[in-house]
Amino acid sequence: MYRLTISFFILLMFLSADIRAQKKQAGPVIWSVAGALPACDGQPIPLGVAGPVAGIYQQVLIVAGGCNFPDSMPWKGGKKKYYSAAYIFFKDERNRLQLQQTATLNNSIAYAACCSTNDGIIAAGGENENGISKKVVLIQWDSVMHSIIIKELPDLPVALTNAAATAVKSRVYLAGGETTTGVSDKMFCIDLDNAAAGWKELQPIPKSVSHTLLLALPGKEMNSIFLIGGRKKNNNGISELYSSVYEFLPGKNKWVAKAPLPFALSAGTGVALPGGTIILFGGDKGETFHKTEKLIAAISAATDSLQKDALNKQKVQIQTHHPGFSNQILTYNTFTGKTNMTGTIPFATPVTTTAFHWGDVVVIPCGEIKAGVRTPHLLTGKLNFKMP
Repeated sequence: MYRLTISFFILLMFLSADIRAQKKQAGPVIWSVAGALPACDGQPIPLGVAGPVAGIYQQVLIVAGGCNFPDSMPWKGGKKKYYSAAYIFFKDERNRLQLQQTATLNNSIAYAACCSTNDGIIAAGGENENGISKKVVLIQWDSVMHSIIIKELPDLPVALTNAAATAVKSRVYLAGGETTTGVSDKMFCIDLDNAAAGWKELQPIPKSVSHTLLLALPGKEMNSIFLIGGRKKNNNGISELYSSVYEFLPGKNKWVAKAPLPFALSAGTGVALPGGTIILFGGDKGETFHKTEKLIAAISAATDSLQKDALNKQKVQIQTHHPGFSNQILTYNTFTGKTNMTGTIPFATPVTTTAFHWGDVVVIPCGEIKAGVRTPHLLTGKLNFKMP
């Protein structure tokens, strides 16, 4: 693997459209833009998507569904578009992601809870132009026939979007999410070895939460699961962002409060490593998010048209000049509860997506990089440091 200086990187951007050559060392991780989604539905340029269904199965990366604003930003009247396209990538010897094939899901979908399992990639709930869904599918790749296989699983007990999922062996756990009426505090589980039995409701989460991170810790006693950060939109339209960390013990069906993060974080990504360390990549700290929510609430409450117009102009200004999301890399020690900042991501850092291991790299596919703005980039990070 080679490294590019910043000056040469900038020159390369002008000389070549092959974004897969971009690599940067940032602290303990060597980051690369290893690939990208193509343009959707005849669009002139790749816009990328937020909320994709993504994961690894049979040594291919599948990125499917998601949504974006192809015509205009939402504060300018742009309409969100949902997709059903699925893209299959293989990883070459230099960890670059090469598009192998395209396919189509049964329905458009975004913001489903998804995770990779030994049986395929789970996509549970989510939303599309018809509203929030309770449908669950298992997405597989037939490496012989080179085709997508989609198997329907039992529905969720309730329709959910922006929930989180993780897998422990044959069991898939799903936490939180947004319903048609609020934010969920439910924890569900399904055993893929007995999928016909459906979803089982477990001990409720201590807080109602969406846009959270749910990670099973490999090798941890009783396969404990960690729920980190997230947010809850309240009835007044103002969300509460969480710094809280909880451990779920499946063997005891019990939640345990752990030491919190040093600041609130939602909609970010992360992976768990053997030995008790969780790595968190970026996320939304909520400063711009809260300003926008407060202005939306003020616009709704205002009775004077001039005041509404002035407040709306403030909101558009804030959204138009959104600074992007956190690019910090944090490590969380699940034994001591200590959080360390161990580097930054040197590219626009996405939220409302997922992260997962693929061999010796972590993959973060697409996502939202600013309000209303998606990225088509498929980021990979090669870990290059000792765990604290």
